[in-house]
Amino acid sequence: MSNHQIPTPSEGTPVNGALESLRIKQLEEQSAALRNSVICAFNQLLDLKDLNTGVHSTRLAEWGMRVGQELGLEESELQNLEVAALLHDIGKVGIPDAILRKPDRLDADEYTLMKKHSEYGWAVLRMLPGFERAALDILHHHESFDGKGYPAGLKNTEIPVVSRIVCVIDAFDAMVSSRPYRKGLPYDEAVRRLNEASGTQFDPAVVRTFLSFAHAEMSTVFAAAGTPVSSDL
Repeated sequence: MSNHQIPTPSEGTPVNGALESLRIKQLEEQSAALRNSVICAFNQLLDLKDLNTGVHSTRLAEWGMRVGQELGLEESELQNLEVAALLHDIGKVGIPDAILRKPDRLDADEYTLMKKHSEYGWAVLRMLPGFERAALDILHHHESFDGKGYPAGLKNTEIPVVSRIVCVIDAFDAMVSSRPYRKGLPYDEAVRRLNEASGTQFDPAVVRTFLSFAHAEMSTVFAAAGTPVSSDL
């Protein structure tokens, strides 16, 4: 063989295996980048619909990951939890602004339409490869631990654990956040309501885990949500 001839790696050689590994790694990185881009795009879409909703979702993702890690969720579940927390309200893009921003209590028909947002979110995300599980978690994030929630009336462990986590942190953040038509609740009152509904609306284990660190988060939350800190802590 001439010194200028370079042998072509045959199939199964270490060189060929290394090239294949590199190709797989590049594909995985491209897939992860695309996934993150889709999540960011949808989250910005929420911001365009309602800035409060987008900020609220980012906060929930941070809380949700802490709860999930404390409860020992596997990595795949944590990934779905992050997506579900960030995009749990994506279906609200299909709800008329007149309902979303109504300053008064919704009537029966308006509330029925509002409840469709979890189904709308599921219908959109389930079409995206890799988001099917997170879409299902979003579908069920308004189920209640006692079976009286929606859309399917699931109860206890029938409800996906990710959905149970999002349900608790979503409700708490909504309670303490101020809106143009109402002031957020004081921290102690929000905690009281969360504990009161533990075992009925909420998973008790999720409530306990979240409240174990919630107080330390409140100064930042009240600053972002527009509730005076001095009057609530």
